[in-house]
Amino acid sequence: MPTWGEILTELNKASTPDGTPDYDRVRRQYLQRLHDLTGRAVIIYATAWLESRPISPAELQVGLPDIQGLMEAVSNVHERDLDLIIHSPGGSAEAAESLVEYIRKRFDHIRVFVPVAAMSAATMMALSANELVMGQHSQLGPIDPQFIISTPEGARSAPAKAILNQFELAKRECKTPENLAAWMPILRTYAPGLLTQCEDSQRLASGMVAGWLERYMFFGEEDAEIKSKKVADWFADYESFHSHGRRVGRDQARDIGVRVVDLEEDAQLQDAVLSVHHATMHTFAGTPAQKIIENHHGRAWVRMGGLIPIPPAKPIQAGNRAERRRQQKKGK
Repeated sequence: MPTWGEILTELNKASTPDGTPDYDRVRRQYLQRLHDLTGRAVIIYATAWLESRPISPAELQVGLPDIQGLMEAVSNVHERDLDLIIHSPGGSAEAAESLVEYIRKRFDHIRVFVPVAAMSAATMMALSANELVMGQHSQLGPIDPQFIISTPEGARSAPAKAILNQFELAKRECKTPENLAAWMPILRTYAPGLLTQCEDSQRLASGMVAGWLERYMFFGEEDAEIKSKKVADWFADYESFHSHGRRVGRDQARDIGVRVVDLEEDAQLQDAVLSVHHATMHTFAGTPAQKIIENHHGRAWVRMGGLIPIPPAKPIQAGNRAERRRQQKKGK
């Protein structure tokens, strides 16, 4: 398997006419090799969320605009089995539902690879798979809903369950009059409907995942409904994790009932998947790309610095054209 450093060396040798590394060609080469190995359609859904450069979180999250990316990535794919590689911090549960339901109408069997991390709503997407493949270094995360609360000091993120727990604590403590002054600034941030939304969002997240597990991963099993609910409720349980960013490794997921295949089980497959991942991470490190949704034919939807460029007629030249357009704009 080419390591991260070896792919970087390959990129430095594979330059475009203007001397920059040909990220697109190398990345697409490895996507094609994975397809050649498995005979299945391949789509990568990846974001630059682990890059050190400043990027607005909104640009990286699972969102409804991503449906355009998936439409582009499936438009010239004829296979009915899909290998989906996910690398994402998560985002909107409602958007994840739209993405999952869309690709589920297009493919009969979906195998999800998590080369490093698929968190939050990306975990929900991963749990919609027929088969989940993780390495010993890979991780999922809790799916408990998060809310953005406006406060006098600015916007704050808080887990839905933490908001509900805090309100119950406030009700108890405010029975003592001298505590009211301390609690009033906090309670003013509780907008109308917030508590009901927190309760509904918890049911939404666990309900969606339970439904997908029952229909796909546990399909045909006698206790599929019970097992699906157990797994979904565990991933959605804030009380178990105490943090939305906690790591769920493959052994932990397997212990709760998720059917996980070890990436290391097939050396060739491991090499092919991690090579795609490394090439994609180099693309994020060396270009303004923030999100890439791409198939093994090189048909891609790329978010560049908040903009979504139209894929070129010849995908292999995408990097060259994008660079020429940037240079032309600089010269004006």
